Amino acid sequence: NTNIPTLRLSGVIGQAGFMRSGLNIGNLDKLIDKLFADKKSPAVCLIINSPGGSPTQSSLIAEKIIKKSKEKNKKVLTFVEDVAASGGYWLACAGEEIYIDINSILGSIGVISPGFGFVELIKKAGIERRVYTSGKSKSFLDPFKEEKKEDIERLKKIQEQIHDNFISYVKSRRGNKIKDNNYNKVFSGLFWVGQKAIDLGLADGIGSINDILKQKFGKKAKIK
Repeated sequence: NTNIPTLRLSGVIGQAGFMRSGLNIGNLDKLIDKLFADKKSPAVCLIINSPGGSPTQSSLIAEKIIKKSKEKNKKVLTFVEDVAASGGYWLACAGEEIYIDINSILGSIGVISPGFGFVELIKKAGIERRVYTSGKSKSFLDPFKEEKKEDIERLKKIQEQIHDNFISYVKSRRGNKIKDNNYNKVFSGLFWVGQKAIDLGLADGIGSINDILKQKFGKKAKIK
């Protein structure tokens, strides 16, 4: 039998929060080392099912996998289940080849900062908010205050920097597979399903992990 070490990366990317544990370098570091520990395995696999999350954690996890792949001279194959969007796609690109299902969702290469504004609500409730800061921008984007134009502009600049990092990373991993005339579409924040994602260069083929491994490594190949 040919055993192919396989790591499942499923869920939101980020530090652990209330009632949930996120995918982060802290809880994956040793697992990634273990993934590459089998000297006999011809390759390793990632199974991805993630809508994204923290850009930093996505980068740290992917960087560790890519580094180990080069160090151990082992090819990484990625298999996407339901979704590899935003940071989830960042993780998927840690693999040299990406395989998907006809219904897998890929893409959303962009940056989002969701939030709420409670200004009118606290006025109606008769609540007075008191915040004391040192530092002009310490209450940056306070949801209990009116939005400031300069805060929004600053946030957009930060988002653009992270988006540029995301684009550079995807180009470095799949630049030869994504055609130049598709760049604007691919990096717009949109997402695609199945064959369309392959047509745009976001993935390499359709197939389940068991079928692809048997095709590549023989009928006795199985995930470990």
